Amino acid sequence: MRQFYLLMIITFFAACAPEKPENPAPPNILWISCEDISPAWGCYGDQQATTPNIDLLADKGFVFTQAFSNAPICSPARSTLITGMYAKSLGTQNLRSDIPIPADLKILPEVLKANGYYTTNNAKTDYNFSHEGRWDDSSNKAHWRNKPEGKPFFSVFNFGITHEGHANTDKKEDTETLPKKHDPANMKLPPYFPETEEFKNIMAHQYDLITVFDQEVGKLVDQLKADGLYDNTIIFVFSDHGYGLPRYKRWLYDTGLKVPFVLHVPEKYKDKAANLTQSKVDKMVGFVDFAPTVLNLANVAAPQRMEGQNFLGKDAPEKPYIFGYRDRADDVYDMSRSIFDGRYLYVRNYMPQKPYIQNAIIFNKGKRSYEELFRVKEAGNLPPEAQDMFAPKPVEELYDLQNDPNELNNIVDEPQLAEKVKSLKARLHQHIIETKDTGLMNEGDMMVRAGNQSVYEMTHDAALFNPEKILKAAELVGKVTDINQLATYFEDEDAAVRFWAMQALDAFEGDISSQKPALKKLLEDPSVPNRALAAELLLNKYNDESGLEVLKEALTEKNEPVLLQVAINVRNIGEKAKPLVPFIKENIYPEISGEVWGRYKSWLYPMFIGMALDQTLANCGEEVVIEN
Repeated sequence: MRQFYLLMIITFFAACAPEKPENPAPPNILWISCEDISPAWGCYGDQQATTPNIDLLADKGFVFTQAFSNAPICSPARSTLITGMYAKSLGTQNLRSDIPIPADLKILPEVLKANGYYTTNNAKTDYNFSHEGRWDDSSNKAHWRNKPEGKPFFSVFNFGITHEGHANTDKKEDTETLPKKHDPANMKLPPYFPETEEFKNIMAHQYDLITVFDQEVGKLVDQLKADGLYDNTIIFVFSDHGYGLPRYKRWLYDTGLKVPFVLHVPEKYKDKAANLTQSKVDKMVGFVDFAPTVLNLANVAAPQRMEGQNFLGKDAPEKPYIFGYRDRADDVYDMSRSIFDGRYLYVRNYMPQKPYIQNAIIFNKGKRSYEELFRVKEAGNLPPEAQDMFAPKPVEELYDLQNDPNELNNIVDEPQLAEKVKSLKARLHQHIIETKDTGLMNEGDMMVRAGNQSVYEMTHDAALFNPEKILKAAELVGKVTDINQLATYFEDEDAAVRFWAMQALDAFEGDISSQKPALKKLLEDPSVPNRALAAELLLNKYNDESGLEVLKEALTEKNEPVLLQVAINVRNIGEKAKPLVPFIKENIYPEISGEVWGRYKSWLYPMFIGMALDQTLANCGEEVVIEN
């Protein structure tokens, strides 16, 4: 009899239990992203953070401790996010450019639209290619609330309140919604910031802005609940890369690439995240993986071109490596690549002769953090960790993030780690080849090669792009033992090989007097960017003014990506550019001037051409006023 009653009780409760559909409807998916912040939320154990709304999502969701952008600056990071492809596979790795992509390449919202989703983006795109026609609605009014009845949605909301532009100013209206602000006295600064009152103020303001973003997260969650959609919506909350402060944004370190990422998965969809068994998730995920993961959540097959991999569900593989890339940011040309295995970060700098903080407007005009850094530097009080930002970079770097989370000790030459370095270097080399890394080409040369086709299609034409050959030349930079070994590279038929030979010459620390005839010959190179680089090197290395006429002629170039490279070369010669200033004022500024920041025609190439030439004017003793 006892067994009978027990069976009745079990049957009763089973009957009363809420039914869980065997095949629930496709989930809604909401991305809430912000700009320029590191993992500074309470759910990450940050005692300085005030993020109650995000922490509440985290309490019932998942906190990813090893989530990474693949690029430490916005547009290549966003290009990677929305395509599921490494930006350097598409040619979209340089900051804010306009790159043709294959006509048949469908980005995440397009694939979801084709499979019944209503897709909205409010409102930032910044993909380095056109977003037109790729969303149901991409505007500052875009919202899931506008969707047709019965359709699931994929909605993106991006908040710019934490962007470096806000972090490096102190506008009262930015934080007027806060009942209480962070106390600068309680701020803990990283070792590469000098311990000054101003840096503590900047850091406190950064945390205030993060709290403002947290308020916006709370509003969107409340809207979901008011609409009865909270239990049907999978929510991603994340940043696009690290803080918009020195040694974070633009730096290819953990500080630039690691992002906060919280995931909320409603109970009915828990099986879609069956591989996540604890609230703290230590598995590595990169932005390249977000698009295929969303498609998997929506039960949609990822396009074959996507290079990322799904990271949710019982069959989701573990990711052995995170790959990073740093290319042109603003008008600052650079190229570095990284690989991270969960403990060791290996970085290969292909332009080690260039410091991270170059002589450029983006670093020295209107930013509190950089102004304070320069002030302390001029006073001679910078700590060594900060001084490194102004110095040439090591050719190779290796950091043990388990024992050195601030990435202060480069252990690449430690004998006991030789095999680890060899392994990571080999895998990075293979990855560069596999992805047909477009960073192997000077940006102007890349666009000229592409012609009327997409950059991606050009790199898949062996007659136009040979990554193995070019990488061999790029690997010379910082590794040349005999300067005469560059001779055959200067004569190579591939413009990119000649470009890297000149970079290797620039990085060489010994006697280069024998190479002047080779550079003189390169003043007639078929590639305009190569001619301009040869001119820059002749002026800087040999004080040979024959390069000035070459630069003047190159400044008449109508191809904007090429002109940008030339403008950077002109900026790099400092006050030696003085004879070019009248020509620049009369002939170049009329073509690039406009209302952006009170000076530039657009946010794309004209802006960066203008920034490079503005710095040129400043180098030559002229006053430059920018309304940023």
